[in-house]
Amino acid sequence: MPNSAETIHRRRWWALGVLCLALIVVSLDNTILNVALPTLQRKLDASASQLEWVVDAYMLVFAGLLLTCGSLADRFGRRLALVTGLVVFATGSTLAAFSGTSSHLIASRALMGLGGALIMPATLSLITTIFHGKERAKAIAVWAGASGIAVAIGPVVGGFLLERFWWGSVFLVNLPIAAIALVASFFLVPESRDPKESRLDPIGAVLSTAGLATVVWAIVEAPGRGWTSTGIVEAFAVGFALLAALIGWELRAPSPMLDLSLFRNRRFSAASLSVTLVFFSLMGTIFFLTQYLQSVLGFSALASGVRIVPISVGMIMGAGAATKLTERLGTKAIVATGLAVSGAGLGILSFASTDSGYGLVAASLWVCGTGIGLSMAPATDSIMGAVPADKASLGSAVNDTTRMVGGTLGVAVLGSVLSSSYRSHIAPAVAHLHGTAAAVTHDRLQGALGVASQLGGAAGRQLTLQADSAFISAMDTTLRLGVVVALAGALLALLLLPSRAKAPEAEPVAPCDADLALAA
Repeated sequence: MPNSAETIHRRRWWALGVLCLALIVVSLDNTILNVALPTLQRKLDASASQLEWVVDAYMLVFAGLLLTCGSLADRFGRRLALVTGLVVFATGSTLAAFSGTSSHLIASRALMGLGGALIMPATLSLITTIFHGKERAKAIAVWAGASGIAVAIGPVVGGFLLERFWWGSVFLVNLPIAAIALVASFFLVPESRDPKESRLDPIGAVLSTAGLATVVWAIVEAPGRGWTSTGIVEAFAVGFALLAALIGWELRAPSPMLDLSLFRNRRFSAASLSVTLVFFSLMGTIFFLTQYLQSVLGFSALASGVRIVPISVGMIMGAGAATKLTERLGTKAIVATGLAVSGAGLGILSFASTDSGYGLVAASLWVCGTGIGLSMAPATDSIMGAVPADKASLGSAVNDTTRMVGGTLGVAVLGSVLSSSYRSHIAPAVAHLHGTAAAVTHDRLQGALGVASQLGGAAGRQLTLQADSAFISAMDTTLRLGVVVALAGALLALLLLPSRAKAPEAEPVAPCDADLALAA
């Protein structure tokens, strides 16, 4: 175990590799699952509702417990939270792989969500205690690049495993990665915690968990149930009421879990908003792009996964360039530029058509990914730079929460716009159909292609062309909205985000200081 300041400093880049590996195993699971959902539906005879809960169970537990787990990591130990999370995540992955029913798989995914909520805040908070100054910015850029790697390899690995092995392999692939990170963490990652040992805040933990989980559930369910449906409106009302109660409690709690004064620091609040918008664009784009690649261009799941790689290459390159550019030009300029560049990438993709080919897609994804990498790394560094070192895990949890909420909103909002626009464009083409065929065709592109296959002949080919054209038109509308959001984010960054800290930031405590509890 690292047991001296000199040893910790010498091994700091190895420790970063372990933390990035832990980040990848959590991020990889989500991207793999997107590819595996159709297979899971067939093999487990899962209903549409059960399939949604396979995804939602993980997201709700993960999002709901992030702040609580971040607070616990600061109190009891960040490396302890990391290793506990890896064990829980690996256990959930094993149970998921051998699930015999949809209910068992849903429960296993919830357990994986708990593991993820422990792992994610610990990775970034440990980076801020191990690195400081310019090295911290570089380390966070590498951490941000690791997210891009997960986005790239997830669909590829998922498609490869599904083509050659049984569906449980998409969960078992987590085990060797988690095992390596777990063992290496004992030798390379130092323990650190809040030296004050402040009291726990169970009321704040309950309010944050319930409030975040309720709001995320409403966002996830809104596209299917309708944004103005009674259940969704009630869920939003309850969720925001719980979060309002959280704010009220934290303002007067003797030992608050969340220091709300952080949000008065524009380096923290404006950067958090920027991260939200970055992931809004990233996850929303990937959501409908996979449909375009598979259903319109006709690529397999594996081939589609390979063709999403340019966005990850761009993210890695953008994150790598962000550190030096931020030193020269400041956080404001680079975050705003990154959001504008990602908007330009979405704008390029809006020129895609049924016969434009993959070249246009690859170019747009690379541009979009570069912009995301440029903005994400300095925004994350800005968030963590504004957080006191003794609350690093909680600051990381806030960053992770903005990522989760932003990505979920991106999928929900852009998905809703895509669906409603598609239905309006396909309506004339299904006017002559009746019953189930009309309903399925009107509902989604995959349904229309299935009906076209059943019709066959000239009628089937005509319906396919009409459905593809309707989807392309809907995608263009959705992408234009994405461009507006990205450019609005760039403008907000220019208006709200300080270029640099007004005064030198308090460096995260060095490993040899009293505030860092070293591993025994």
